[in-house]
Amino acid sequence: METVNIHAAKTHLSRLLEEVSQGKTIIIARAGKPVARLVPYEEPAPRRPGFLKGRIRIADDFDAPLPDDLLGLFES
Repeated sequence: METVNIHAAKTHLSRLLEEVSQGKTIIIARAGKPVARLVPYEEPAPRRPGFLKGRIRIADDFDAPLPDDLLGLFES
């Protein structure tokens, strides 16, 4: 992992992006302290609607009002 300061990152951004596109990770630092990381972009996995069907159960009273004693705990 290469570390570069902000000035060098601004000056050599095209070169750094080329390195990142080849799989390298670049750390950008300010006064020697890391502040950002350049990493290769990864396409997010496609969503699969319904893949949890049958694995999640929601109680029938999920949206029922809270009992008064419990509701009182939220009042200030």
